[in-house]
Amino acid sequence: MAPGTPALLLLLLLPPLLPWFPPCAATCPAACRCYSATVECGALRLHVVPPGIPPGTQTLFLQDNNISRLEPDTLAPLAALRRLYLHNNSLRALESGAFRAQPRLLELALTGNRLRGLRGGAFAGLAQLRILYLAGNQLVQLLDFTFSHLPRLQELHLQENNIELLEDQALAGLSSLALLDLSRNQLGTISQEALQPLASLQVLRLTENPWRCDCALHWLGTWIRQGGQRLLSSRDKKIMCAEPPRLALQSLLDISRSSLICIPPSVHVQPLEVTANLGEDLRVACQASGYPQPLVTWRKVSQPREGWPQDQARLEGGAPGMGGHAASDMGSGMLFLTNITLAHAGKYECEASNAGGVARVPFRLLVNASRQQPQQPAPPPAPAAREPRHEAGSMAFRALGLATQTAVAAAITLLALTALLLAAMICRRRRRRKKARGPPAEGALFVNDYSDGPCTFAQLEELRDERGHEMFVIDRSKPLFAEGPAEATADRSLGEGAVPGLRVPPPVAYDLRG
Repeated sequence: MAPGTPALLLLLLLPPLLPWFPPCAATCPAACRCYSATVECGALRLHVVPPGIPPGTQTLFLQDNNISRLEPDTLAPLAALRRLYLHNNSLRALESGAFRAQPRLLELALTGNRLRGLRGGAFAGLAQLRILYLAGNQLVQLLDFTFSHLPRLQELHLQENNIELLEDQALAGLSSLALLDLSRNQLGTISQEALQPLASLQVLRLTENPWRCDCALHWLGTWIRQGGQRLLSSRDKKIMCAEPPRLALQSLLDISRSSLICIPPSVHVQPLEVTANLGEDLRVACQASGYPQPLVTWRKVSQPREGWPQDQARLEGGAPGMGGHAASDMGSGMLFLTNITLAHAGKYECEASNAGGVARVPFRLLVNASRQQPQQPAPPPAPAAREPRHEAGSMAFRALGLATQTAVAAAITLLALTALLLAAMICRRRRRRKKARGPPAEGALFVNDYSDGPCTFAQLEELRDERGHEMFVIDRSKPLFAEGPAEATADRSLGEGAVPGLRVPPPVAYDLRG
């Protein structure tokens, strides 16, 4: 055998041993461009990831399209991907396990989409990912353990979102992270616990956030002065306060510790105990005050019992609480219970917390089982036993106890009877006055015969005003008829049927002065 024969045989046998991939151009999707291990499908107005992408593709450009969703199995054939660019699309959510088939992915660009939240398993399977771009989305909050599946992540870009809440364990698991960009968000505060997992952090960007400079942010200024400033550029060190108003537009590093204050919360719930009927709805307000604005949480103190409605306890207008037993809101919260059953009875607790402390107020709900509505409509009760009806939507009355409701109803009935009695008395008095009053033509004649002394016209006018009758004065010095003998007068006064011997005073007339 010739000296070069073994080498020739080796070359002839080697190709079958190597993995074979079809030429990229032969399987390239329509309108896309393929180069070796790179596929470009950008700016094609695509709504889904095009099928037919070669399995050996390592770099895939899908930017500037209209892709709104990644199906769980869409990227399954692309196990060799190293870089995936999906920026400037219309993604609204990432399904759990969407990238589970890309264990070799190093760089993922999701900038400029419409993501409003990130699920805990959204990045599961990306154990080798180094760079993650999430800037320019609509993220509002980062929940605990969102990035726990990215142990080798080195850069996390979250700028230009609407992030206002960063939970304490949101960055847990990012021990290799070197760059964190949280600039241009809506962060008012950030806890020291949130940054503790970042053992390898070298660059931190926090500028252009509406920072609330209170006691909860004191640690950040101290941390920057003691060594954290090495992570900040000269521009990033200008962490400006947005509130309170007295500290607005001042740099956090220029504010003394005594100026960073908090007011512990205070909580008010009224009433503290309510009795409700079966099947009713109930709203109980919990008012909290303090600075910063407290976080209000309702929870049921007792352990859940079998049959407890898991989705009933919630804040009005808010999302259900964890396990259906608690809900949170800023400042004030409304415990909203619908279709009350016996399982709702028990002790509740309203908790308000901020950086200054925690305050709690208990609340008890009693359920009146005897007032349960029957399945079939009952005949109306007799009129004598009918209770006063109240507006069905009046929570102020329904929130009272049974004894209190009865007392209120009795008081209302007593007031109504008193009003009727007063009306009857007034009518009776008016009737008596009408009977006592004479005919319109009738009047009383009051005279003054000077028996108690002379009376002036001014006194007569005063008496006239008091009694409302005509007043006259008899002037006895001016008789109008001459006086005759008594006998003649008596004889003239006798007529038929007169009694003989009865003396009748003679008629005398006097001048009347009115």
